[in-house]
Amino acid sequence: MPGLTPGTVPRTGRRVAVVGVALSDCGRVDGPTPYALHAQAARRALADSGLDRSVIDGFASAGLGTLAPVEVAEYLGLRPTWVDSTSVGGSTWEVMAAHAADAIAAGHTNAVLLVYGSTARADIKARRRTSNLSFGARGPLQFEVPYGHTLISKYAMAARRHMHQYGTTLEQLASVAVQARANAATNPDAMFRDPITVEDVLSGEMIADPFTKLHCCIRSDGGCAVLLAAEDYVPDTAKAPVWVLGSGTSVSHTTMSEWEDFTVSPAAVSGRIAFERAGLTPADVDLAEIYDAFTYMTLVTLEDLGFCAKGEGGAFVEKGRLLRDGELPVNTDGGGLSGTVLLGRG
Repeated sequence: MPGLTPGTVPRTGRRVAVVGVALSDCGRVDGPTPYALHAQAARRALADSGLDRSVIDGFASAGLGTLAPVEVAEYLGLRPTWVDSTSVGGSTWEVMAAHAADAIAAGHTNAVLLVYGSTARADIKARRRTSNLSFGARGPLQFEVPYGHTLISKYAMAARRHMHQYGTTLEQLASVAVQARANAATNPDAMFRDPITVEDVLSGEMIADPFTKLHCCIRSDGGCAVLLAAEDYVPDTAKAPVWVLGSGTSVSHTTMSEWEDFTVSPAAVSGRIAFERAGLTPADVDLAEIYDAFTYMTLVTLEDLGFCAKGEGGAFVEKGRLLRDGELPVNTDGGGLSGTVLLGRG
């Protein structure tokens, strides 16, 4: 279609809104199973929406069982006519939400429940699993796995490259963790709320140079559910809707040898697409919720989304801009570094 930038599509069809969202019990949850946390979050999200469960005809889930959307939907007593179980790591649920919004807009489904739950922390405590993160040893990964190249060490190498290339400092990276903890202090559901300092971060136990323990996301239990629905349902919802304006997707690599530039993430592409589709720019954004498995991820994503220039992320994050009352509040609940992180294997 004339006038379209490659990677964009014309906005057609029905508008889509987030009409319900909720967490299950989170943090340290030793009793319930992952299925129970899915159900608890789903019930709460539905209650938050004010809609009846009969409106749900779409379902998306990943990370539990062999056939996640089938098994979890069965547990919840749902019989959806549209499903998704896309699994692409930490951005899985954002991608599934984008898929759901597109399907709703196209009229393929009307209301999609997106749900996840995990007892990762409790499982380790009960010795039902180990703390190792592995995506397997098949395909391209077979060339890295024998050398013990973990996910943490990959991002640590990327952080070191950013430090070498742009002069980013350990103190700047540590400030991301400090601000995340400060934001968590006002969140009663956050796993860690006590304040920390840059020195606390720097002097912590080394995990993968330059990442000490506080540079890395926490491990917790919990679940979350989101209900997206067509605009037709909005008049019947309990709260004001949050409209979906645009989304973008991009993938780049699984192995370090295929990562063309350690200082650039796929957000450089997906962010551009999302902003174009939404008709917005970074200057229009009042707050950002960014995946923060490690402090470096926050910094590089802010750069790639255009909130600051490439290489200027260190200077951008060190001035308190990420605080709830800062210039660009980021991860206002404490994020994965201090609040709650819901990862099936992370």
